[in-house]
Amino acid sequence: MSVALPHPTLYQSRVATRAGGSSFYLAMRILPREQRQAMFEIYSFCREVDDIADGDQPREWRLARLARWREAIAGLYAGRAPGELAGLARAVERFSLRQTDFLAVIDGMEMDVDADIRAPSLERLDLYCDRVACAVGRLSVRVFGMADREGEALAHHLGRALQLTNILRDLDEDAAVGRLYLPLEALQSAGIESSDPAAVLASPSLSAACACVAARAREHFIEAGKIMARSARRVVRAPRIMAAAYERLLEDMLARGWSAPRRRVRLNKAHLLWAALRYAFP
Repeated sequence: MSVALPHPTLYQSRVATRAGGSSFYLAMRILPREQRQAMFEIYSFCREVDDIADGDQPREWRLARLARWREAIAGLYAGRAPGELAGLARAVERFSLRQTDFLAVIDGMEMDVDADIRAPSLERLDLYCDRVACAVGRLSVRVFGMADREGEALAHHLGRALQLTNILRDLDEDAAVGRLYLPLEALQSAGIESSDPAAVLASPSLSAACACVAARAREHFIEAGKIMARSARRVVRAPRIMAAAYERLLEDMLARGWSAPRRRVRLNKAHLLWAALRYAFP
């Protein structure tokens, strides 16, 4: 089966363009060139498969495209990387990136394609976060140069913290496409019986459900902070910046509240710049 990935020139241009538009761009820019390019390659892969999962094409088409990405990753690890993935292949070799983590990201995207996620159990939500966020973290900490044990722990906690924060930020956008990532247990605890996205977001008890998720995110931020505090400063500069930015985003949402209409809270550029200046130097 043909992989049918973007043309090499188009794909390589997306590496810089897409990373340049991300909230992680400044955090990645402080890295040495080789690490920075590897992170941009990882990011571009993630954006490509995420765009497939979030597209409006038929589910069968999206699943087929994700299957082609599986083939592409398998080919890369078998020494047959498509030309457009040459940069990613170099990153894999240089930083010993694991195939299982790339495949886990695709697994997470397939969870979104198989059926619209609505009020998943905490166990299922945790699996989703591990695949779409923590797997990316496991790739990233290898690029950063962290020891395996501490790197795995940081990916576990910071990945979940970032993803839960994203879920809270994107409530309305997700509901518009029929998705609801707030866990069933949080809804039940708040007295919300429906799993319909529109009904849940209109519920006067939404704040209580969101507070449960926010509390989990805070716990993961705290644990991630402990890991980074005992790690060499040079290897946790980028994750410190990301954590600082997203912790601020979470606190801004909590201060705003969850009553409709909800103003979309965005990353504070001044705060992000402050974090970059604080953590930029080893």
